[in-house]
Amino acid sequence: MGEFKPPLPQGAGYAIILGLGAVFAVGMVMTTIMLRRYQKEVISAEEYSTAGRSVKTGLVAAAVVSSWIWSSTLLTSSAKQLDGMLGGYSYAAGACFQIVAFAILAIKTKQKAPNAHTYLEIMQKRYGKVAHCVYIFYALATNILVTAMLLTSGAEVFSQICGMNMYAACFLLPIGVVFYTLFGGIKATFLTDFVHTCVIIGIAMYFSFEVFAHSDILGSPGKVYDLVRVAAKRHPVSGNQDGEYMTMKSRSAGIFLVINLVGNFGTVFLDNGYWNKAISASPVAALPGYVIGGLSWFAIPSLLSVTMGFACLAVETLPTFPTFPDPLSAQQVSEGLVLPAAAITVMGKGGAVATLLMIFMAVTSAMSAELISVSSVFTYDIFKPYFKPTANSETLVFSSHIACIVFGVAMSAFSAGLCKAGISVGYLYELMGIIISSAVLPVVLSLVWRGQNKIAVIVTPILGTSLAIMSWLVSTKSLFKHLTLSTTFEDNPMLTGNVVALLSPCIFIPLLTYLFKLQDFDWERLKEIKRVDDTDELELSEQLSNSTVIIRKNSCSETDESMEFSIDDKKGIEPSTSVVSIADVVKQTINDDEKVLEEQELKRGLKVAYFLCVFFALAFLVVWPMPMYGSGYIFSKKFFTGWVVVMIIWIFISSFCVCFYPIWEGRHGIYTTFRGIYWDISGQSYKVRRWQESEHEQLDTSKEQTQTPF
Repeated sequence: MGEFKPPLPQGAGYAIILGLGAVFAVGMVMTTIMLRRYQKEVISAEEYSTAGRSVKTGLVAAAVVSSWIWSSTLLTSSAKQLDGMLGGYSYAAGACFQIVAFAILAIKTKQKAPNAHTYLEIMQKRYGKVAHCVYIFYALATNILVTAMLLTSGAEVFSQICGMNMYAACFLLPIGVVFYTLFGGIKATFLTDFVHTCVIIGIAMYFSFEVFAHSDILGSPGKVYDLVRVAAKRHPVSGNQDGEYMTMKSRSAGIFLVINLVGNFGTVFLDNGYWNKAISASPVAALPGYVIGGLSWFAIPSLLSVTMGFACLAVETLPTFPTFPDPLSAQQVSEGLVLPAAAITVMGKGGAVATLLMIFMAVTSAMSAELISVSSVFTYDIFKPYFKPTANSETLVFSSHIACIVFGVAMSAFSAGLCKAGISVGYLYELMGIIISSAVLPVVLSLVWRGQNKIAVIVTPILGTSLAIMSWLVSTKSLFKHLTLSTTFEDNPMLTGNVVALLSPCIFIPLLTYLFKLQDFDWERLKEIKRVDDTDELELSEQLSNSTVIIRKNSCSETDESMEFSIDDKKGIEPSTSVVSIADVVKQTINDDEKVLEEQELKRGLKVAYFLCVFFALAFLVVWPMPMYGSGYIFSKKFFTGWVVVMIIWIFISSFCVCFYPIWEGRHGIYTTFRGIYWDISGQSYKVRRWQESEHEQLDTSKEQTQTPF
């Protein structure tokens, strides 16, 4: 096995992790301060975990893309391209469909439990404490596995590219993320997700243009095609049509498609981070946000895998290849080094820096979602119901902060242990489905079938996970005689365990439900879940903001001097309506017609979501891949070029949807914020207050945060 030669000094890794981490932390802190000052946002418990339940479509889509761009999205998809054309496509298609399907649950949650903070609250309300505790385990197990995969893969890449200590990387990567998540909550997560998504898409475009257009080494799809066909002659792919890479007929990639499909049902449907985003979205943004986000995400692994996976094959014989004269070993491929090797060889040190930047963005953006997920679960499903049911908003925010810090430190230590044990990102990725996927179907049916009973919900995931682990290990033992890290990572045992995990509940749930009587649950009970009452905190915030008001003396022309008036000095100051009194007015004047219209929109959206779920399942998993798999078609040069062009066009459309559209949607808030900054620095601060008084219904504190339980 050739040694992977780091092209960058250690300082580059520390500079990116600590420098960029500090930049994002300071940037998000300043953004949060500006939102408080100019948009009257208050980081209450509701705002911290749900962002006022009013996030618009573009930002939801960008957050979905960012949360679903794990480091494995970039690394594993490129590595799987070495199994052939179906490899990278299997990653993209096998993980895109779940996001589109999740739109159904997002709408169902809006309809049936509009005040919930986590899906676990729904499980507790419907099935009681025992079921609640069971699904807390699965939710936290999902968060732990995902975060471990993020940190181990990120640490491995930083170690290989710049020689940075892996254990140091495990502990340093979360620092900036924890800091800005503590300060800004899920709103900070949404905003950083947007920035991270823009950077990652930009780097993906840069890689594709270098490989397929600009590079002197490659420079065109045709040249990449020729070199990959030559690589197939050097080392044919076992199980592929004629040993070729340029084919969708690949046994290993087909198995991975099933494993990927199964595992990602668990990581989407059981990760409370995706429910957080669904809950935070406005009712009309849930469906388009998740559909646009899922389809926009698809372009990233699809384009990156065909670009960097095939670029790695094309340049592996060059002296500048990091492991020259040897190709990457199976272990190095599993560790996700295909993309870094291609970037370094084709683009030199610039490619290495771009890779580090991309991985840093992927790790930190996804980890911020995991932090919010864990803090919400701890606050609303552990601390509040079992330790302090009467906790106020301030106490709940504090508990969220503690959860973020503890989880960040614990996961750093756990990930360092996994690095020491030599467990790769590929192993963790395929193992996830075996451990968690048995809980997927019970959670889905909890929102779509009133008949599922408590016994089925409690027993099914425990039996399913036990059988999945047993099937995985028994299959390994029977096929390879020994249980080792390498034998348990083989395709057939992983496939067996994942399929048993996802499909065994299809037997257990109806059997246990009909054996122990249907439940006949009343959906209206889920509406008894209450939001946190933030009234006291909002009132205090309003009093503090009113305590000193700066107005301009003789405001039109006479002088530029400013005078300060205490809140008790009413002269020359218009009476102010408090946030709480505004809340009372809003609650008293809720239009029933608007509620009916919203319910109609959700019903219509649900029908559209069902249709899109079926349509994209058929499109991505049947119509697109199966004919080419069944025919054993080997891509021609023109067909491959067309494939590349389609993927590049797709990522341009994705960039519009998740990079430019959110800015357009938020243009009013951006304008008013920068206008407020100008007023402050030019000595016209009184205009900020005057505008806030006149536009209180458009501000978050008066429009969303005041909608306490009703």
